[in-house]
Amino acid sequence: MSEPQVVASRYASGEPAGGSPAPDRRRLWKAAIKWPMYSVAVMPVLLAAGWWLGQGQALRLDQLLGFLLGAVLLLAWENLANDVFDADTGVDRHGKPHSVVNLTGRRDRVAWIANGALVAGLALIALVALRSNPAVLVLVLACCGIGYAYQGPPLRLGYRGLGEPLCWLAFGPLATAAALLALAPAGALVGVPWGAAIELGSGPALATTLVLFCSHFHQVQEDAAHGKRSPVVRLGTGRAAALVPWFVAGTLAFQWAPVLVGQWPLTALLGGAGLPAGTALIGLLREHHRVPEKIHASKFLALRFQALNGLGLALGLAIGPALAALR
Repeated sequence: MSEPQVVASRYASGEPAGGSPAPDRRRLWKAAIKWPMYSVAVMPVLLAAGWWLGQGQALRLDQLLGFLLGAVLLLAWENLANDVFDADTGVDRHGKPHSVVNLTGRRDRVAWIANGALVAGLALIALVALRSNPAVLVLVLACCGIGYAYQGPPLRLGYRGLGEPLCWLAFGPLATAAALLALAPAGALVGVPWGAAIELGSGPALATTLVLFCSHFHQVQEDAAHGKRSPVVRLGTGRAAALVPWFVAGTLAFQWAPVLVGQWPLTALLGGAGLPAGTALIGLLREHHRVPEKIHASKFLALRFQALNGLGLALGLAIGPALAALR
């Protein structure tokens, strides 16, 4: 059994990685905070930063830091609100001991903290928009609306199997367009750069969508019992696992096509840094998709693929012109 499978198996059985008989609260809180997940929040603005550097433009560091912090706060809102809404439906009651609501027993307090993160995040984004373009705030508000529609009543679109396309839309064209506008030098853009946002954001957003897709595999029975018709519930774990190679290939295809036609530098191929994690994920789900205790790690392998892929692409875009000038 590989190391990710061992860790996943121990977690599922209530045994921490160190081998003691039950997970302590510190370990559960670490799982609840989900700090690795914040790579999905910061990736659009890191990609935008790499894109602008590749265009020979200086970074607006105040805008970059403001957008980064705002994005982290907004994802904290989404994660905490998701725990609150899932507590209302009961889907997390038994299968998710690291839910913040389960850990604290205070749904009301978690809801207040979530709403506070939302207000603070939007305030930061509003400041970034004030210093760049009002459309930044409009686009981020659209992302937040999608995030609420995914998990919140009365829509709960994630329970209808629509979470993945919504995830791609929010973390792809919308967030990437907002980030490009926020970091744009004065006068560099007229209107929302939809073309650049779709080209730049489509591949990384597909990798982010893969993280959400893989989060369903180990909880199929719980989701089905509470009416959450995720794509994995609808398809079954076998057919869903067969889609994972297409997620990985699609991510790379979106990113490598502009290289092949000469629009991006060869260094953009650094996005392939995530491929080993993607390959490991494909193998894990192909062999063990029916065994929940062995695939808890699948979401984190998907997250590693997403993070390394996005960082590699951002770096490749940023350094491409500089390396070409040295030839």
